[in-house]
Amino acid sequence: MHHLHQSVVQRAVGEAARRAGLNQRVGCHTLRHSFATHLLESGYDIRTVQELLGHKDVKTTMLYTHVLNRGGRGVRSPLDSVLGRNVAASDGGASPALSRAAPAIPR
Repeated sequence: MHHLHQSVVQRAVGEAARRAGLNQRVGCHTLRHSFATHLLESGYDIRTVQELLGHKDVKTTMLYTHVLNRGGRGVRSPLDSVLGRNVAASDGGASPALSRAAPAIPR
């Protein structure tokens, strides 16, 4: 197995950010934060993310949850998962499964 020195990877990430036209500083640690955030957004539990990141204390991992505060837009119907529907955060929070629910039966 071949190993790369960390400076080679850091340079490659920095160059990719420049080529992408990003004006903010981007480094390997940025990828680590993105990885953790995407795992949590995908529904992985906090303990799994803690283990993958190598955090000794779950409080350190909990810092990533602040970006997940989406209010009602973060709520998904279990039916969406069963039907394989992906509800985007920009949809205003309306679940497609719930918005197409059968009308109420009049009394």
